[in-house]
Amino acid sequence: MITVIISTFNQPAWLELVLRGYVCQTFRDFELIVADDGSNDSTLEVIERMRPEAWFPLKHLYHENQGFRKCTILNKTILESRGDYLIFSDGDLIPRKDFVQVHVAKSRAGRFLSGGTVRLPADLSAKIGAEEVRSGICFNRRWLEDNGLGKSFKNNKLNAFGLKERLLNLGTPAAATWNGGNASAWKEDIFAVRGFDQRLRYGGEDREFGERLERLGVKGKQIRYSAITLHLDHPRDYVHLKEQQYNNQIRRQNRKNGIIKTEHGLIIN
Repeated sequence: MITVIISTFNQPAWLELVLRGYVCQTFRDFELIVADDGSNDSTLEVIERMRPEAWFPLKHLYHENQGFRKCTILNKTILESRGDYLIFSDGDLIPRKDFVQVHVAKSRAGRFLSGGTVRLPADLSAKIGAEEVRSGICFNRRWLEDNGLGKSFKNNKLNAFGLKERLLNLGTPAAATWNGGNASAWKEDIFAVRGFDQRLRYGGEDREFGERLERLGVKGKQIRYSAITLHLDHPRDYVHLKEQQYNNQIRRQNRKNGIIKTEHGLIIN
């Protein structure tokens, strides 16, 4: 089985659209766990409202709000997952209908996958509702550009298939780093590095996890023009410079010391 893990914090309207995106997936053998970093009751209300439409097992894992603790709730969710292969995304990222299928089809031993997203401005994000997700029109490049998405080479993510898709993945200058909003890996590899470092707050915490996978010998594979999500705009009041500096210090220390297994991650019996 495949497990999809969606991290969220107090974005219930966006989470509902995201869950609707998973209802539309072409690949159908997966469970979905919402990793809730201390949201209020509105998040649980969305999950319960969507449960009758979800043909897949839909779970909600929650811990109390004590500040940004995404790494902690992700580790708890990893331990609760039933899948051998885990796909990670966020509660503000609508998946294209082939999102899970692409991750499954491109998975390989000794690799993790790094997918792509198209960032939407606030006005355009507000134009997307249940029908736009169900019909898939929200992934149509012309529709998005006509409704406020700035024209950019990056918009090729929306209509890259076949040879074009393969060439763009090969030619992109972006490194295949662990992108917490669109990445996947084998559970045994995640266990081997003991998951996410729970000391880390917002800012590079996902990259640090990917760096330890790389040191283990699990290399990133670029699929940013294959596995596509739409990033819905929202405020980020959890972004703090001091915490980012603290994270960078830990990343530097771990690189210097060649750390693979964090002592601040998964506790595996």
